Amino acid sequence: MKTAVVAGALGVIGRYVAERLAQLPDWRVVGLSRRLGEERERVRHVSVDLLDPADAGRKLRGLQDATHVFYCAFQPAAGAAADYARNVAANRDMLVNAVSAVDAVAPGLERVVLVTGTKYYGSHLGPFRTPAKEDDPRHLGPNYYFDQIDWLSAFQRGKRWSGCELRPQTLCGFAPGTAMSIVPVIAVYAAVSKALGLPLRFPGKPGAWRSVYQVTESAHMANAALWAATEPRCANQAYNITNGDTFRWCNLWPRIAEVFEMPWAEPQTISLVAHMADKAPLWDEMIRKHGLRPYRFEELVAWPFGDYVFGCDWDVISSVTKSRLHGFHDVVDSEEMFVRLLERFRAERIVP
Repeated sequence: MKTAVVAGALGVIGRYVAERLAQLPDWRVVGLSRRLGEERERVRHVSVDLLDPADAGRKLRGLQDATHVFYCAFQPAAGAAADYARNVAANRDMLVNAVSAVDAVAPGLERVVLVTGTKYYGSHLGPFRTPAKEDDPRHLGPNYYFDQIDWLSAFQRGKRWSGCELRPQTLCGFAPGTAMSIVPVIAVYAAVSKALGLPLRFPGKPGAWRSVYQVTESAHMANAALWAATEPRCANQAYNITNGDTFRWCNLWPRIAEVFEMPWAEPQTISLVAHMADKAPLWDEMIRKHGLRPYRFEELVAWPFGDYVFGCDWDVISSVTKSRLHGFHDVVDSEEMFVRLLERFRAERIVP
């Protein structure tokens, strides 16, 4: 049996990793998060504050059987995505505290899989070299990914285990209550627009409407994480992980409107943060009217994340050639994925 420690086990990546491993007969899963998750066969959860090294050391000292760490945790900071200086220390320290605690007690540790992202290339700052490749130079300025990578590389040197870094782009999953996904942004924005009698307008910049974009489905990411944890060629390597295709919002938007049975119209650039600031009472009314599951408005969506994604008026493309050469060949049709996930949000009464 292999034992996976999944940090951030209730997030838009970690919960999919935990679910994927729990389906396999030779894996046990220990999920780490601030909140306690639902326990089931071969999956248990530990409530821990990874920002507190003493709490991490105390809560994780029983993980002597750990063979793999999947680090999917994230500590957001208020403000724009480009302002990474404010959350460098927290995200570095959580990784340090988690991996150090497991390394200290688990003699059979084999691999640590670290999830970062394409902001490594400066995809959040403006146009960058595309398709981005794993050996491209880092961008200027602070980025907590760099601090995490540098610490893990230095800490791993001379150890019995290896590391692997995965760089997805804009995670898409069905994870109600987890805000850092673009799918609930679209679902709730569409539902609110429909309730107000408005057509579905793309809220981003005109350039973003036609630029080439890419995403990573959470289930696809979980498959990649399993591959990265067990493939010998992945030792101390970095890989871009996307669905393997690209799209333009202008081609996808009419299909999204069809899911919600509403007309669409030409883009109108707005701030979703500002536009949605007063919509919580309307959402409560929609829950009562349509019999929706009672998620609080602020639980469902991170509107700054929506403004960031829809504000990228430059091409966002990563090369996945390296992962394919090393054995990961899964692909996802991104347009079909959006339709499937948005239909699920409706079918399960998250949105009307």
